[in-house]
Amino acid sequence: MTLCIALHRHSFMDNLVQPFHHLNPYFVQNPQTHMQPRSHSPTSVSLGISEPQLVSSPQFSSPKFSPFFHPLDNLSELKTLNSVREFHAQMVKLPKRRSSVTMDGSMMKSYLEFGDFVSATKVFFVGFSRNYLLWNSFLEEFSSFGGDSHEILEVFKELQNKGVEFDSKALTVVLKICLSLMELWLGMEVHACLVKRGFHVDVHLSCALINLYEKCLGIDRANQVFDETPLQEDFLWNTSIMANLRSERWEKALELFRRMQFASAIATDGTMVKLLQACGKLRALNEGKQLHGYVIKFGRLSNTSICNSVVSMYSRNNRLDLARAVFDSMEDHNLASWNSIISSYAVNGCLNGAWDILQKMESSSITPDIITWNSILSGHLLQGSYEMVLTSFRSLQNANFKPDSCSITSALQAVIELGCFNLGKEIHGYIMRSNLDYDAYVCTSLVDMYIKNISLDKAEVVFHHSKNKNICAWNSLISGYTYKGLFNNAENLLKQMEGEGIKPDLVTWNSLISGYSMWGHSEEALALMNRIKSLGLTPNVVSWTAMISGCCQNENYMDALQFFIQMQEENVKPNSTTICSLLRACAGPSLLKKGEEIHCFCMRHGFVDDIYVATALIDMYSKGGKLRVAREVFRKIKEKTLPCWNCMMMGYAIYGRGEEVFTLFDSMCKTGIIPDAITFTVLLSACKNSGLVMEGWKHFDSMKTHYNITPTIEHYSCMVDLLGKAGFLDEALDFIHAMPQKADASIWGALLSACRIHKDLKIAEIAARNLLRLEPYNSANCVLMMNIYSSFERWGDVERLKDSMTAMGMKIPNVWSWTQVRQTIHVFSTEGEPHPEEGEIYFELYQLVSEIRKLGYVPVTHCVLQNIDEKEKEKVLLSHTEKLAMTYGLIKTSDGSPIRVVKNTRICQDCHTAAKYISLARKREIFLRDGGRFHHFMNGECSCNDLW
Repeated sequence: MTLCIALHRHSFMDNLVQPFHHLNPYFVQNPQTHMQPRSHSPTSVSLGISEPQLVSSPQFSSPKFSPFFHPLDNLSELKTLNSVREFHAQMVKLPKRRSSVTMDGSMMKSYLEFGDFVSATKVFFVGFSRNYLLWNSFLEEFSSFGGDSHEILEVFKELQNKGVEFDSKALTVVLKICLSLMELWLGMEVHACLVKRGFHVDVHLSCALINLYEKCLGIDRANQVFDETPLQEDFLWNTSIMANLRSERWEKALELFRRMQFASAIATDGTMVKLLQACGKLRALNEGKQLHGYVIKFGRLSNTSICNSVVSMYSRNNRLDLARAVFDSMEDHNLASWNSIISSYAVNGCLNGAWDILQKMESSSITPDIITWNSILSGHLLQGSYEMVLTSFRSLQNANFKPDSCSITSALQAVIELGCFNLGKEIHGYIMRSNLDYDAYVCTSLVDMYIKNISLDKAEVVFHHSKNKNICAWNSLISGYTYKGLFNNAENLLKQMEGEGIKPDLVTWNSLISGYSMWGHSEEALALMNRIKSLGLTPNVVSWTAMISGCCQNENYMDALQFFIQMQEENVKPNSTTICSLLRACAGPSLLKKGEEIHCFCMRHGFVDDIYVATALIDMYSKGGKLRVAREVFRKIKEKTLPCWNCMMMGYAIYGRGEEVFTLFDSMCKTGIIPDAITFTVLLSACKNSGLVMEGWKHFDSMKTHYNITPTIEHYSCMVDLLGKAGFLDEALDFIHAMPQKADASIWGALLSACRIHKDLKIAEIAARNLLRLEPYNSANCVLMMNIYSSFERWGDVERLKDSMTAMGMKIPNVWSWTQVRQTIHVFSTEGEPHPEEGEIYFELYQLVSEIRKLGYVPVTHCVLQNIDEKEKEKVLLSHTEKLAMTYGLIKTSDGSPIRVVKNTRICQDCHTAAKYISLARKREIFLRDGGRFHHFMNGECSCNDLW
């Protein structure tokens, strides 16, 4: 009774022994005496009444439901409030000729019509029958006439002070009104009164207190009321479980349900539905199965809502087979049943199955509704099939359905992912015409779309003109500012947000953290973490993941890994998004050993079954040179998504294994997964890295003809690269001129790179002129052109380019390579301090060059951009960073283990040739990742087939 006793001092009910014997208080309020009757007002007040018997309440105006609320015959002739009061006084004095219920109901009706809410409430509190249905009817009628529920509480307090004694039913309704109005202190005073009078054993009062405390003080206080109630009946158990479910205390609710069984209490259908939903959210399959058993044991399978929840529970636990079995066993399928199973298939990526069920649904004479279509849209969205989202969105409209806010937000998300912002503007026009701009979620999606379209000014216009913007819209614009590095704008908007009474949440702070981290301001991001703590908030997994992800986007991979260590020190458990970001941090610089450690972490903590983590693992192992391990991870995935297929195909593509890519593509299409624009980028990359020109043309042409995918600049760039590397430089130039899009730097860069391979100076100069116009300060283009000039020994042009770079303030970028030995990364750079073991490295390298010369190695001296003699050029070639890294790896690693090297620029032709001979001479595999692709050297051959 701890909580109840603590409330005694707040009680104003110390004189509750005097009965209320007179009606004089009815007539002390409202001096207006000639008021005309009021008409019904559309205003209504939600009272949060949750008992089953209050769900369907009679209305005063309906003779069918409330016969005792008809005014007496004489009352219909009364025209003023004064005459009603006089008549009421006469009725009190005269002997009762009719039912007191009828008389009281008539008087209340008359007082309400004349707007005397206080007198109506006094009649109701004092003279009316104690019946929950009648109480609820009065509250609804009171609201319909425009009454304020606060007046009821004021009358209640006045009557208490006059000595009126209320029973438990009246106090229950008062507590419900306190709940609806968030009047916590009055509710606590009533609670103290209950303890004094012994009413705390009343189940309905305890339920009302649980609901009040859950909403106003928190679920812990509500659970305390439950624990202190001596008589825990079925209704109380169900109320307590539902309160915990509303507060997202899923585990506590399941624990209460287990205790409920030992108490032989019975759960209601509504409780079972919510508990099954909790098992879905918790991914608690075993508990869900036990609830399913409970449903079968107590014969609840006839309840369609419960069966629908069972289907959803199994779906969320990735047991689509059991979900389908339950659905097929149901006697009746309503629209919600069909929507539930369709959503289950869609969310789990089985979109073909979802479409099949949709057809069966239509053949069963059940018409799909907007929820059905939204499930399909959400399924495509979750699987990353953004083109199909827009295709389904058009199908929805063709079926004469009007898209709602859910459909619109799905379509806008697809627009964002695909970057087709012109379509997004058209959808914005539809939103304006359909008056959907009032929806907070639509507003947020529009703001997000314009931000991703780099149209911050338009995002601001949408934001400031939105009438209904929630905290998500504020957060979206703040995120947009931080994404663009406009931190002052973000801070000003944060102040404006607080000025309008909206308290920033963790999402707000996490957006700022992500922005600072992404822009390389790690110290500011950490300062924000401390600022969050000073405000009484606790940085969560999203906060830390925002920092890690931001670092990855800014290519600060080592910072990302360091933040993960700090995150673990603060006992914050990572989620799948954190793991994906960490794997991206390992894949970026090919930190294979660290990636393998994270893979072990995933296995220990059950992340390997997550499709996003599995896809990130494939990417990490592919970029780390372990394609076999990547394939093994891919093979173990049961339900492969489109991004998963794309990632595995890209793994083969970057190694130049085109045939494996096409085999995987055929297998993917057979499973019913439709390729997207990224898939064709992968296919064309495979073609260019393998020199498969005819295959490249076939897939490029099929994009539009077979899959209705418009080629993007990335696809055109792949085609130029493919044609150029295959030696069709004239055709590549003609292809550029025939493009419907204006060629960008990636197009001309691909052509210039091909000219280096095939030594075509004429076309190289055309490409270089265009690159100079598009990227005047990109030194890499100048270096590549100098390389081409040097191969023709045009040293004057080389010097001219060097002078131009100096005049424009450009420098030849620092070139580096690194290899990892055990847990240490060893960097070899053209600038900075030399490696401490440089002497030993050069000694071994001289021996190695002498050895491979005997196998046929001849230095490719035209790679040296200096006008010096051949012997000097050979010495310069020995200092190339990739040679030093490979040599150090040979010295420090055991025989037979692969050498792994990462280089920030393209490998030169001489180092590429030398690596092939080194792999043959030392019988070692060498994995080298350069600025363009992967090279796997083995037995004197390279996986790139000399096309790089």
